[in-house]
Amino acid sequence: MFSPQTYLSRRERLRKTIGSGMILLMGNEESPMNYSDNTYPFRQDSSFLYYFGLELPGLTSIMDVDEGKDILFGDDLSIDDIVWMGKQPTIKEHATGAGVTFIEGSGKLGDYLRRAMGNGRAVHYLPPYRPENKIKLFNLLDIHPDELAENASTELIIAVVGQREIKSEEEIAEIELAVNISADMHIEAIRMAKPGMLESEVAARIEEIALAANVRPAFPTIATINGQTLHNHYHGNIIKKGDLFLVDAGAESPMHYAGDLSSTFPVDTNFTELQKEIYRITLNAHMAAVSRLFPGNPFRDVHMTACREIFEGLKSLGLTKGDTADAVEQGAHALFFPCGTGHMMGLDVHDMEDLGETWVGYGGLPKSKLFGMKSLRLAKPLKPGFVLTIEPGIYFIPDLIELWKSENRFGEFLNYKEIEKYRTFGGIRNEEDFLITEQGHRLLGKPVPKTIEEVESLRD
Repeated sequence: MFSPQTYLSRRERLRKTIGSGMILLMGNEESPMNYSDNTYPFRQDSSFLYYFGLELPGLTSIMDVDEGKDILFGDDLSIDDIVWMGKQPTIKEHATGAGVTFIEGSGKLGDYLRRAMGNGRAVHYLPPYRPENKIKLFNLLDIHPDELAENASTELIIAVVGQREIKSEEEIAEIELAVNISADMHIEAIRMAKPGMLESEVAARIEEIALAANVRPAFPTIATINGQTLHNHYHGNIIKKGDLFLVDAGAESPMHYAGDLSSTFPVDTNFTELQKEIYRITLNAHMAAVSRLFPGNPFRDVHMTACREIFEGLKSLGLTKGDTADAVEQGAHALFFPCGTGHMMGLDVHDMEDLGETWVGYGGLPKSKLFGMKSLRLAKPLKPGFVLTIEPGIYFIPDLIELWKSENRFGEFLNYKEIEKYRTFGGIRNEEDFLITEQGHRLLGKPVPKTIEEVESLRD
């Protein structure tokens, strides 16, 4: 945990922003895999971590704005729990680290809320994503689970996003710790992957590095020869000569801040000439996007810069044609790049995604409905303190190619005869994590080799 003062200051700022009423912040429960005593690894809600730092399951908090105090609701372990888990600190002892002095049993929460609502006081809550918290809120607030999201406090969402999107120095240090471990995961994958291995052997080694550093992966590892599938978590293929191998993996720091990196490399010692051509275009798009990272610049501009670089680069190979600016504005580039260039990162690998991309990535403005652009998670102007990823890619997705070709979609911009030659190519992306500074940007953590020469040197 950070110091108690960090959490006290965060909560005080939130109370001042909200102004009146009370803020109901739900912690997470244990989540069973297949029966109640066999649970998934516990992960606390990120906003609860941000304001309280406590990793215990079964906690709920109220920040009483009018009375200027914070109350933590939860129950200490019984002797039956202690038999299985060992002696643990009491909730009061845990709460001291978060600067909380008011502790109540979980059974008191409903009475507290009923009295407050009976007196006409507003209860602000964030949109729930866990089923058990939806049931709790239904019982506490008498709002049907299907209606909880639409009744969540927009005022609270905006306030939380406004705080969490600007990372403090101590948060940046945690993120860099996660990124450095993530870099080790990628470097080892580039070194070890060989023809004849299963993808799962590479994935296992990647996750071993995280576990050996006493942390967990921040998200399910992608380690695949089928990089054209954007979120491919299958690890059952045998790696073959001539394959490209794509890894998207990251570690989560001990305080649950994420790292998120991607790398693509040849399974052979060297890239083929065809692989080099596409790889160079992807890398050029990556560097062009990085050059647009500075305060005040909308991330949409960063994304569009990468899109234009990809389209123009593919034009040199005969895959695209026509006016690049027009093609990108209409979405023709999305045949090769159907996703976004990056996203916010922090306590969540896609930071605050549970609060809604409209607020986190767009500042309340509507998202585009255009294919490709609708997958852009971040578009709003950049501010110092933002932490985000840069990860443009080129993907040859056979089903997408077949669909667009059958419709002759964007025939004025796409040369399907040449595109067919790349149908089985796969996909490429490299991903790095950046901090927006007053002067521009800074790469977080140690770099993973990404030029052709750097990658091939690790493959020797």
